[in-house]
Amino acid sequence: MTDVPFGVLLSGGLDSSLVASVVSRHLAEAKVARQWGNQLHTFCIGLKGSPDLKAAKEVADYLGTVHHELHFTVQEGIDALEEVIYHIETYDVTTIRASTPMFLMSRKIKSLGVKMVLSGEGSDEIFGGYLYFHKAPNKKELHEETCRKIKALHLYDCLRANKATSAWGLEARVPFLDKSFINVAMDLDPECKMIRRDLGRIEKWVLRNAFDDEEKPYLPKHILYRQKEQFSDGVGYSWIDGLKDHANAHVSDSMMTNASFVYPDNTPTTKEAYYYRTVFEKFYPKVQKPQRAFNLVVIFRR
Repeated sequence: MTDVPFGVLLSGGLDSSLVASVVSRHLAEAKVARQWGNQLHTFCIGLKGSPDLKAAKEVADYLGTVHHELHFTVQEGIDALEEVIYHIETYDVTTIRASTPMFLMSRKIKSLGVKMVLSGEGSDEIFGGYLYFHKAPNKKELHEETCRKIKALHLYDCLRANKATSAWGLEARVPFLDKSFINVAMDLDPECKMIRRDLGRIEKWVLRNAFDDEEKPYLPKHILYRQKEQFSDGVGYSWIDGLKDHANAHVSDSMMTNASFVYPDNTPTTKEAYYYRTVFEKFYPKVQKPQRAFNLVVIFRR
């Protein structure tokens, strides 16, 4: 449902690849195809040689999309950090790491005239796709953890997807977080989301199995069963190393020693976290509540 040029953010992982695959199938039959063409546009960003770029290119070739491979350097990412933190309004380390490439990609996408993009956020929270879900002791605790993750999406992944794109006037839509889809997915027996090596079930097995169509495959098998890759890792492993080196150059050991005095609330525990916090506080300083002066009036009665 759109009357503007659109595309799909394609990292080459399971979630974004499934979104691209489903959209490309429906696009040929939709009215919008007559307006924008029946070839889907897909976008991916990363450092040259990154895992995401390679996987996304393979998926794009398989689906026959018009693929846009965008590159950035570690220095370009570092140069954009202050602007990123200003727009996403958080000092969370993981969110900033992932938001920066997305922020740079959104700028380039908007310059191409695209107004809306579809993204794969929410799937890992709904289906227990993170690797630590391997340690889920039972289906009850797994379900409770997925509920907790979904309720916190506005603080992390959805905050990133929303604010990193809207900073450039680009609209991001998240099909996995459609309310009717969430209702169906969360009504499933959590047992089918459990990771069972003895049964050959990896993380998000129920989702992978649902799209494992032998007659008309949605995706190549090795993409459909690709292991979870954090976005900030997938864009290139030297990205995080570059951020740490940059933070180490700006934050001294003595600053870390006094971190609890400077930032008593949510005290940063690493130099990278301290650096992000200083940038955040520059734009959003903590306002100290002025102390009110009370005049004591004593009324004497005779």
